Amino acid sequence: MKTPYPKHHFVKTGHIPRCQICNSAKVHTVLDLGHQPLCDTLVTKESLNEPEKTYPLRMVWCRKCTGVQIDYCVDGKEVYHPGYPYRSGISKPLADYQRQICLSLIEKYELTPKDLAIDVGSNDGTLLSGFKREGIQILGVEPTNIAKYANAHGIPTIQSFFDRKTARQIRKKYGPAAVITTTNVFAHMQTIGEVIMGIHALLEDDGVFISETHYLLNVVQGGQFDTIYHEHLRTYSLRSLIALFAPYDFTVTDVERGDRYGGNIRVHVTKGRGRSVSPRVAKLLKEERTAGLDKLPTYTKFARRVQKARLEFMDFLIKTKRSGKSIVGKSCPGRASTLLNYYGVDTEYIPYLAELPTSLKLGMYLPGKHIPVVNEKILLKEQPDYVVLLSWHYADVIMKRLKKAGLKSDFVIPLPDLRIVKNSKV
Repeated sequence: MKTPYPKHHFVKTGHIPRCQICNSAKVHTVLDLGHQPLCDTLVTKESLNEPEKTYPLRMVWCRKCTGVQIDYCVDGKEVYHPGYPYRSGISKPLADYQRQICLSLIEKYELTPKDLAIDVGSNDGTLLSGFKREGIQILGVEPTNIAKYANAHGIPTIQSFFDRKTARQIRKKYGPAAVITTTNVFAHMQTIGEVIMGIHALLEDDGVFISETHYLLNVVQGGQFDTIYHEHLRTYSLRSLIALFAPYDFTVTDVERGDRYGGNIRVHVTKGRGRSVSPRVAKLLKEERTAGLDKLPTYTKFARRVQKARLEFMDFLIKTKRSGKSIVGKSCPGRASTLLNYYGVDTEYIPYLAELPTSLKLGMYLPGKHIPVVNEKILLKEQPDYVVLLSWHYADVIMKRLKKAGLKSDFVIPLPDLRIVKNSKV
């Protein structure tokens, strides 16, 4: 059976020699981060003595559509295993932010209680709870066991990967959707064509797909190499997103920028071709050209900055260790795995990573470097000299909260450029 989407929009497992978005062969390696483990396949105490799988992790750029991607795809079923340890609802800033998204979409698209909002990759249902509170009908689609948690907390969720078949079943049972959202999911999907066609089948006429992901312009300008991991198959520019939807019956109609994840892009894609387009789209495309997202030297400069950041961080760690001062890590997001494995940091330099008491990662170990993940209460007890903030994109919120709780340590912010923040300055 012929697929109704371009063949390259089903990203095959293994090495990817061409652009995932536009199929161009003009792809350039920007940064080789070595062979790395899957960032959210944490190691249990029992498996510490077992071999660990690693895969190539290289950041490549496409000259034709300006999209950035990795050139090796790990099977989605392995990446998003049933025990995937991430819950969006435990981070208060993220939960508040996701509820804000709902309010803005309800207003923009004049949603009423007759409308259905679907979130794909809905995790624990945090985003959907915002729609629910405003009386909008909701449904989540989530492949991992977190779906069971969402259902138990009153967010109806189908535990499944999203494809055309799932979309048809949902439409038959629940009717068409007015809006379909994905937050920090659409850049991860191996089956892009299936997902886009599934969204098309499930949306009502003039329905809108809203996708929010890391934004390439922020990644490049902020030296954020730690957003590159096996889950993030692609890092979109607006130009590459328009190229992605070009073969389909969709129009990219609006775009917004935000400051999540160290800088994100929220793209509104309306079902049907030739829809009216907000002037914000042309404005941001111009900004991308001005910033040089279509030029190779921009990425060469980015790679040099990353290599410099690595040297500065390792120098600081070694000096701190040599002077007898203590240094520990705070948080274990996916990006921490990329950063610490690329830098080559193990328990000799950072003995543990402190996580929220509600984290699903407690008692586990960082993939690759096997740094234990422990309850953050240890920080108040031990009062180390320095705390490295690995969720550095939430640095202000974390520093204020920990200082208020009684932490006296100074803070180390590893990116975009290494900064030491004195406790007295928080």
